[in-house]
Parts: sequence; structure tokens; C-alpha cells
Amino acid sequence: MSNTCKITRLTDCFELSNGVKMPCIGLGTWQTDHETTINAVVSAVKSGYRLIDTAAAYGNEASVGTGIRESGIDRKDIFITSKLRNAHHGYESTLEAFERTIARLGVDYLDLYLIHWPNPLHYRSIGEKATAATWKAFEELYRAKKIRAIGVSNFMPHHIDALMKTAEILPMVNQLKLCPGITQPEIVNYCQKKGILVEAYSPLGTGAIFEVPEMKTLASKYHKSIGQICLRWSLQMGFLPLPKSKNPARIQENTEIFDFELSQEDMFAIGGLEGCCGTAPDPDTVNY
Repeated sequence: MSNTCKITRLTDCFELSNGVKMPCIGLGTWQTDHETTINAVVSAVKSGYRLIDTAAAYGNEASVGTGIRESGIDRKDIFITSKLRNAHHGYESTLEAFERTIARLGVDYLDLYLIHWPNPLHYRSIGEKATAATWKAFEELYRAKKIRAIGVSNFMPHHIDALMKTAEILPMVNQLKLCPGITQPEIVNYCQKKGILVEAYSPLGTGAIFEVPEMKTLASKYHKSIGQICLRWSLQMGFLPLPKSKNPARIQENTEIFDFELSQEDMFAIGGLEGCCGTAPDPDTVNY
């Protein structure tokens, strides 16, 4: 781990293994309803965000698409990520699900498409086979230029190893639950060694982090909010954070993290706050 962050401003990007550039901070949209999603996307774009993250399972892809159109930004200037719903693994099901996703979003292509979970309950008895068929569809869509980059979410090393038995293209991104106290070093190190970008969902611990005394102390020390401390920590860890907020002021605040740097000591302290935001889900036992 290094406390030296190469990202120095909101317009900077991470470069994926295929050369695609991905904006350094994105807006998360999990658990946001229709109007809230639209308003959050418009506020985020106004604040300078150029990455919006959604998923079929969130039920708000259409709202994200509406928000992007209402923002007035050109489609080519926004990076849109969505994810395959667990019930739709398999080759044909994936192709059909993708078409529904881009129709709901109102776009012709995705910038990034992820397999949301590696071993969903419905396919658990044939998990490896189903995932291989799903990834075949992902590769086909990528080669057809309907997706600019393909990746996974919640995949552990053994899931990626299994995938690569039949895959021709290595995932370019792995989206994981990463926040203070949840660092998942095994899979993070694995991805970083293989050139797979790590994205951090729930980087604010779904709100739990705001009650942690140690984080309040650090916020006071750096004259920043707890949210800003969390997001700065993510970037210095090499993660691309996806904070969620419906508050325009908070959305703006979350972009103001480039004028300070956390010390190595504080980086370790934040990572060591085990249990403060719960635990990371085990994708092989989750009940969905």
C-alpha cells in the first residue's frame, strides 16, 4: 500500500487494461428510487462526475438514463456502468438481459458491463459452467463494440481462476465492497497483480462510518468531512470509489478530495478499523 495517489483532480482517469479510460470517481445508485436517482444523476453531472454506476438488480436503469438525458451532457462524455442480474446467467440469457439494459438506459452501448455476482443461488449447482457461458456472451458483446470494457463484481480469486479456464479475455474491473475496516487484501492484491482495476462500492460503509469515533478525529485533524476522508483513503489505496448520495451539497463535497493527502500512519489506521462497517459478503453463501 502506498499513500501516494496518482489521481490529482476529478477529471483524471484510471486506465483499464484495454486502454479505456475510466473516470476516477463515480456516483453509486444502489437503493435509490426513480425521482431520487434522476435528481442525483443531474446533481452529480453538474458537480463534474462523469461515471454513473447502476445495475439491473437496482431497478433504476431507466431513471439513470433519464437523469443523464436531463443533465444535458453528451452520451460520449459519460461513462455508464451496469451489471447483469443474478437470474440471467447463461449465454442466451445474458445477451437478452444486455439488450433490456441498454433499452432501459436509452443508449446504444455500455462503457462497462459487470457480472454482478459470481455464484448466484439459482445457478449454484452449476456455477462455474453458468459463469463461463455468461462470460462468453460478455466477450461477444465486447468484440461487437456494444460494451467498451467488461468485468466482474464480488469475484474472489478462485472465481476468476475458474473463469479463466475458458475465457479469452481477462476481466478489466472487479467491483468489491471496500471501505474503512474492509480491505479484502487477498482479492485486491490478486487483481492489482493481474492489472484488474478495483472499484470500491459502499466506500462510506453504507453510512455506518459516520458514527466511528476514530473517523471523527481524523476529520477534525484534516479539516475535512468523514466522507471526504473515506474517499481520499480509497483513492490512495488505488481503488475507484462509488459513493452514493442524494444530497446535492454532499455530492459536491465528495468531489473535493484532491487538496490533501492522508499520512501512511492514518492510512493504516483507517484500514484497520475492522468491524466498523460490518463485513464483506461471501459470494458463495449469499442468499440471492
